Amino acid sequence: MSGTLLERIAEGPVCFDGAMGTLLYSRGIFINRNFDELNLTRPDMVEKVHADYLAAGAMVLTTNTFGANPVKLSRHGLGEQIDAINRAGVRLARAVSGGQALVAGSIGPTGLIPDESDPAMMERIRAAFAEQADALMAEGVDALVLETFRHPAEMAAALEAVRPLARVPIVASMVFDPDLLTGDGLTPEAAATWMAARGADVVGANCGEGPSVLFQVAQRMLAAGRPVIAQPNAGRPRRIEGRVLYMSTPEYFGEYAKRMLAAGIRVVGGCCGTTPSHIRQMSAEVRMVGGGRIRIAESVAPVDVVTAPRAEPPPLAERSALGRELAQGFVVSVEVDPPAGVDPAKALAGARALKAAGVRFVNIADGPRATVRMSPLSLACLLRREVGVEPIVHVTCRDRNLLGLQSDLLGAHALGLRDLLVITGDPSKLGDYPEATTVYDLDSIGLLRLVSNLNRGVEPSGRRLAGATTFVKGCGAEPGASDLVREVDRLRRKVDAGADYVMTQPVYDAEVMDRFLDRIRGVGVPVVLGVLPLASHRNAEFLHNEVPGMTIPDPIRERMRIAGGGSAGRDEGIRIAREITAAFLSRVRGLYVMPPFDRYETAIAVIDGLDLPIAAASGPGEPPGRGDAVP
Repeated sequence: MSGTLLERIAEGPVCFDGAMGTLLYSRGIFINRNFDELNLTRPDMVEKVHADYLAAGAMVLTTNTFGANPVKLSRHGLGEQIDAINRAGVRLARAVSGGQALVAGSIGPTGLIPDESDPAMMERIRAAFAEQADALMAEGVDALVLETFRHPAEMAAALEAVRPLARVPIVASMVFDPDLLTGDGLTPEAAATWMAARGADVVGANCGEGPSVLFQVAQRMLAAGRPVIAQPNAGRPRRIEGRVLYMSTPEYFGEYAKRMLAAGIRVVGGCCGTTPSHIRQMSAEVRMVGGGRIRIAESVAPVDVVTAPRAEPPPLAERSALGRELAQGFVVSVEVDPPAGVDPAKALAGARALKAAGVRFVNIADGPRATVRMSPLSLACLLRREVGVEPIVHVTCRDRNLLGLQSDLLGAHALGLRDLLVITGDPSKLGDYPEATTVYDLDSIGLLRLVSNLNRGVEPSGRRLAGATTFVKGCGAEPGASDLVREVDRLRRKVDAGADYVMTQPVYDAEVMDRFLDRIRGVGVPVVLGVLPLASHRNAEFLHNEVPGMTIPDPIRERMRIAGGGSAGRDEGIRIAREITAAFLSRVRGLYVMPPFDRYETAIAVIDGLDLPIAAASGPGEPPGRGDAVP
């Protein structure tokens, strides 16, 4: 993994690994054994824990050195092996990481109760931390993690000892009780500010409590202005039949990881009781929000087999009918979902009705809400051949690795499919098979870079293709995002990565859309407004309360409540969709209608009730139509 820890955090959220001791204990190491010494006597067990966390998606592996300081090791008669144990811990994590993850050197408390009125004790504590940090630094860690400190006085001693030695970022993490206070009564805000002032590059909390409490603590620590890490326990431990067990499920961790990331917490991971299953859920949320496991360069130069210069893609208007309309006209597209079985008849019939109503483009989702459906490429080919509409194929990063994505893209191009909407994709746990692996080798930004390079005739590896693709590639945006600054920044990064247009999530609030368009003024690509006509009051309440990213204002929900269900509800939903579209026709370059429950007649009703500037089949030389403004 390239870049320092702070550089990785600046690019997107980072997922640490989980508990080391929990797994070693569950695999037969008794609690009266010194776990750090296993670096020398059972390196195979330590390596297996690291490998399991790496496979689960951890971006940082923490060394098995939590208690490898002189004070604790001396209690086990291991005082002479401090250097060897710490260095071995780094080597084991580094060997497993294979460049795919950073390695952080773990430093835990000495076990002494710090007494600031006793200078000799405090000097002993500082010396212990300095000796351990020196060994970890000598073997080459990417960061030092001071974790599970209950007493601010001991954390102060650790930072004082380690900061002069550290040529890498320092993560400082304290334990908080259920009242959200440290052992000496510091609040999360005070603790975070206090640690940052003493040289911590990342501040946070770990251990002690489960996700709910640490979420509250970490949120409050954001006030310090440093990146924040949260590594909760898997709940409070319970003793069952002689075994200490933690009861929080991996799914619960995944849900809280989503909340933490949405709140601005940049680093997540696990502490006592967590396993690779917990980290797998958290890392899936991290990759969905902040980036895949593989980084795609913005521009790749050809390195080997062909001496011809790198291709440059043709202008947008020359790549496809969609590209021409985005450049010179107004696009209207309706979503046609692939069937959940083998019969595409309903989708074909819907596409025929849409074409008869003048709709030339259809969006085809890729496993929406992580449900199992027919391949979008298959349906796209059927609709193009049987109906004659132009498909916009959604491509997600969830299900296919880097090899599979490239293969599908090259195959799509060979089949004549040119128009893509690149999105990260809902995690598997939302859908039919929550245990299915979510791949996320790339996020949408990485995939846009990949497609941009294919359009130049270059693979991510740097090899020249036999030819070049000519895709028109779009991206998604959420005008109602809770963190609009981050959403706009991410949209700009997508455009920098090669997005040719943006399709928004459904919008029901004119003020929200107006604010979004103002924020992205000058972004330089056409905006296509997303609209999902409400089907009933019940449908409106479900979307508002259950679907992430969907917010429906109270007045709109009240209108749907009065209309109720049935035809009255559908008619009111159509009126609302027309109103929001009409309000922004002059500021967008297209309309993307998502009919509820595959009711294509609803989409047609929305379109028919609007004065849309649709050109029948404008050519490259014809003047642009109304609605060509680009924010």
